[in-house]
Amino acid sequence: MEEFRRAYIQLCKESGAQPQETVLQQLHELQEGPGHSCLDFATQSLSVDTCRVLGKLLQDEILFTKIMLSDCMLNEEGVRYLLNGLCSNTVVKSLGLKGNNLRALGAEALGKLLRQNKSIRSLTLEWNSLGMWEEGFSLFCQGLGANRFLQWLDLRNNQINHQGAGELAMALKCNSSLQELDLRWNNIGLLGGRALLSCLHSNKTLRRLELAGNNVPSDILKAVEQAMDHNQDRQTILVENHSRTRVLSKEVFSLKEEKAKQFLDLMDTIDKQREEITRSSRTSAARVGQLQEALNERQSVMNSLKAKLQMTEAALALSEQKVQNLGELLSATKQEQASMTECQLKELRQQKQEAAGRETKLLRDLSAANEKNLLLRNQVDELERRCKAQQDQLFQVKQDLTNTTAELKLRAVQAEERLEMEKKRFKQGLEDVESLRLKEVDHMTHHMESSERSMQERIQRLEAIRIGLEEELSRVKAAAFAERGQAEEELIKFRGQARLEEQQHLDHLEEKLRLMTQSRDEAQNYCLQQKQAVGEAQAKVSQLTLQTEGLKRRVEELQQDLSGKEQEKMAEVNKVRVELQEQIGHLQAERTAQEGLKEKIAALERQLKVLSSNHREALLDKESEISTLQEKLRMKEAEISRMREEEAQRASFLQNAIMAYVQGSALGPLSPRK
Repeated sequence: MEEFRRAYIQLCKESGAQPQETVLQQLHELQEGPGHSCLDFATQSLSVDTCRVLGKLLQDEILFTKIMLSDCMLNEEGVRYLLNGLCSNTVVKSLGLKGNNLRALGAEALGKLLRQNKSIRSLTLEWNSLGMWEEGFSLFCQGLGANRFLQWLDLRNNQINHQGAGELAMALKCNSSLQELDLRWNNIGLLGGRALLSCLHSNKTLRRLELAGNNVPSDILKAVEQAMDHNQDRQTILVENHSRTRVLSKEVFSLKEEKAKQFLDLMDTIDKQREEITRSSRTSAARVGQLQEALNERQSVMNSLKAKLQMTEAALALSEQKVQNLGELLSATKQEQASMTECQLKELRQQKQEAAGRETKLLRDLSAANEKNLLLRNQVDELERRCKAQQDQLFQVKQDLTNTTAELKLRAVQAEERLEMEKKRFKQGLEDVESLRLKEVDHMTHHMESSERSMQERIQRLEAIRIGLEEELSRVKAAAFAERGQAEEELIKFRGQARLEEQQHLDHLEEKLRLMTQSRDEAQNYCLQQKQAVGEAQAKVSQLTLQTEGLKRRVEELQQDLSGKEQEKMAEVNKVRVELQEQIGHLQAERTAQEGLKEKIAALERQLKVLSSNHREALLDKESEISTLQEKLRMKEAEISRMREEEAQRASFLQNAIMAYVQGSALGPLSPRK
């Protein structure tokens, strides 16, 4: 932290700017505090020079993983410097820019940051004005679509309209890393909600999408929640599949390692036994060679002792036969060991083949389950598209109704304004004509009460039908209420027209009182016209009720279709569940089979240990026999040497006797001297 502070002061001096005391104090507090991974400048006003210096420092900074710049009153240029510096940073995980009133340049800099930075996982942009500037916000959305590392994004209170929501929807179609998006308290509206809902069909990674306070209809909010639930379920299923595949791969790898270790141990033991056998054979061969050389030398020297040597040769032949028998036993043991190794290798190969077959079966089952899931998802998408088309039709009907109601409201407001202006002028004239107006108003009120009663009866019928319907019938109810308001507004309009005409009559009365009779006749004629208009309005209301009933029938038919499709969907889901349970049963059976194989491997290991112990005992016995044979050979060599000495002594005695005999005889002087 002290190095960061010194670097900040040095860069300020190099750029000719004066370091801010608040920044130095905050860095000093961070140095004294326990944590050093968060750079917190919240509620600290930062100048453009400090932002430029901090942007340069944050390019290669490794110390901070979280940067908080909320409510710092940042300038557009300062934000650009800071975000350009963070583009090359690879350590910062969280960035907070709450309440900085970011606009066009800030949105462009944020788009560049999202395109280039690969470490930021959380970005807070609450209480800014990114949605007011369409070009900048489109660049921000392009950066978001190109990003592959951001997981949490907060865009609350950014004045985002339906066009900005469309840009966000296009970005979410390309993005595959964002998991949580908060869009509360904006101005997205119906069109923006539809755009976001349409993008969720291609985006399968977004788990949480907040749209409260955006004037989005409840049906779209519910559809968004359902899409989020689908994404969460899909990700949980993917995580479970990955975990299962990892566990299976680990088990297979562990089995392979164990088998390889066992095979290596067997090969090591076999190599050691071979080395020992070769050593013993070499030593025995060397010894036999030495004996044969000694015997050959002795045969050349002791030709006179053939009989005794034949006896010794017979003994040596017996010893050689024993050695040959021992060699045959050794070769038989080698063959047995080779056959055992071949059997073990065959068993290992069979086990490997069985494990590979099981792995292929599991992979095929997983691929089949994935294909079934894709088919089900495609069917669900088709159903959702049909529902959307029907919703669009209902929305168009609603728009037509709202347009007509708005026109009637405007006319009523204009009429009321004119009435108020004329009331102020002609209150005195109204006192004379109040009796006539009261009678006409009573007549009109009676007529209106009867019409209202009929409308109330129809509304009660609609409400009785609405109780048995589900969420989509609420829209039809809203249409019925809108029609009722329409009728009431038309009646109010006719009342306003009557009042206007009455005020015209009052003007005529003020100007000329003599024309009262004529004005009464005109008022009566106008009342007849109003009655005719009311009748026409009632006919329109009846037509609208017929249209609503037709729409209700369509909605009922659509609901029946939806219920049938939901039943089919539930049946398919149940089938998939049954198949998954069967696959789980197969996996459990394979696990039990693997456990049986492990037990077999343990039994084979035990047999190998018993065989190795028996082999060792046999080798020890053979070594003891070889040692006894070697001792017998030594004894025989000693006997042979003793016999040689005796024969030499006898030969010397015979030679001395012959020489004495020759010297004592007449041939003595002729014999050569010794």
